[in-house]
Amino acid sequence: MKLANKRILVVGMARSGVAAAQLLLENGATPVLSDRKPEDAFGGELDALRGTACEFRLAEDPVRLLSEVDGLVISPGVPIDAPVVLAAKEQGIPMVGELELAWSLLQGEVLAISGTNGKTTVSNLLADTLEKAGHRVLINRAGSNVASGIATALLKGCDLAGRVKDYDMAVLEVDERSSVRVYPYITPDYIAVTNLFRDSIMRNAHADFIADIISRSVPAASKLVLNADDLISCGLAPENPRVYFGIDRLPTDTVECVNHINDVRICPKCAGKLRYEYRRYHHIGRAVCQDCGFHSPDSDYLATNVDIPGGAMTIREDGKEYPYTLICDSVFNVYNMVTVIAVLRQLGYAHDEIARVLSQSAITESRHNVERAGNVTLVREMAKDKNALACSRVFQYIASRPGKKEVMLLMNSLTDVPHWSENVCWFYDTDFEYLADESIVRVVCTGLRCEDYKLRCLMAGVPEDRLACAVDEHDAAAMMAYEPGDELYVLYGTDTLELAYQVYDQMKDIARSRAAEQEVQA
Repeated sequence: MKLANKRILVVGMARSGVAAAQLLLENGATPVLSDRKPEDAFGGELDALRGTACEFRLAEDPVRLLSEVDGLVISPGVPIDAPVVLAAKEQGIPMVGELELAWSLLQGEVLAISGTNGKTTVSNLLADTLEKAGHRVLINRAGSNVASGIATALLKGCDLAGRVKDYDMAVLEVDERSSVRVYPYITPDYIAVTNLFRDSIMRNAHADFIADIISRSVPAASKLVLNADDLISCGLAPENPRVYFGIDRLPTDTVECVNHINDVRICPKCAGKLRYEYRRYHHIGRAVCQDCGFHSPDSDYLATNVDIPGGAMTIREDGKEYPYTLICDSVFNVYNMVTVIAVLRQLGYAHDEIARVLSQSAITESRHNVERAGNVTLVREMAKDKNALACSRVFQYIASRPGKKEVMLLMNSLTDVPHWSENVCWFYDTDFEYLADESIVRVVCTGLRCEDYKLRCLMAGVPEDRLACAVDEHDAAAMMAYEPGDELYVLYGTDTLELAYQVYDQMKDIARSRAAEQEVQA
């Protein structure tokens, strides 16, 4: 669609609609802005378009506007059977989706990262590493991982002459359920899937449901980078080319599942009973079918000699071992590191170069941050509420840490309301039993669900004298013991990030004040 001196109707004025309008302006078109909401409902979202050639036709029937325009750009949020879409087809008016438009303009290699847990960490770590290697990387870091956020990132990164503005590579975090709305229009060179688990009970309650969505959506030309230790993601899009990554047996691995959730018990090929050679957590590990001989695939990139306390591992590829320095202190983030290494190897980077650049990177601070304050160590850690698997892994990590720990459970969704109908069933899929470890000397439950958290902790065997409750999160901060030498963990969900920062800052002040008092008393 030629755009110079054309009037183009932009349907749907969310963030991606604004980006599309700006792109049209840059190329000599007149955007005609359409949305069901009136102009005053957008606040400052449209300020960047004021004073430009854009025509604001908000809250008007877009079907009536078709006679005034030469083409359409539609937002990912507009249904394919919307009246304006059907009318445009009937009238033969050129039409393109924002995502399709953005993809058609993008040059360079495109990497997509998906999976239940770890995709944000992997995306950011991969982008950081590529940037340190000299690339200009387009990433939806500040945006959303659904279709509209991806479209926004791509539209801002491209011009309509087919050039990428200041970028030579794209790393896109893609929400699993959004695959069906993203991959019909985008064909990444590589799609890395970190793992597939049950996710939030509100939307991704079973891994097989999500696996089916991804399998139906993945482009045939995309090469998959998959977790060999996860039999659910291993089964994605079986016709696609693929490589596998994994972690060799660890001293802490078991044979039996010690977690509440175990979603892979039978063979995906013959439905026979699986026998695990070793199991890391839930269904992550290496298994073989006792009936047909089906087994977990071998890893093309296998982490061996993993020494988390010593901060080192090796990667085995084609029978050779390559040394790496760990930039994390949990097996969950080791998986994230190995995912990044596997993708970079597929891009042609040498192991020594990857190791050098990766050693300069760090795990995203919004997910994990450690800071010394007074006589204690404060740790801010994301533990997604309503996600039993994510919380279980964080609890396990805390229990495995040396020394004494205190934990604040601040994982309440800000949309929660204090009445009986709120669904807390995910509590009972979560391994709260890790919090009963003797090294965890205090658990403070806070937020609207604090009494529910306390009940679940008691059921898990946490002694009552180690438990405290406060609805107000700032009151909860004062209930921590701040004993010298302790590690204090603030666990929060995606909705409570800003609040967690505020409470964390308050705890730093308290820790420093307590340390000053202790010094005076000494």
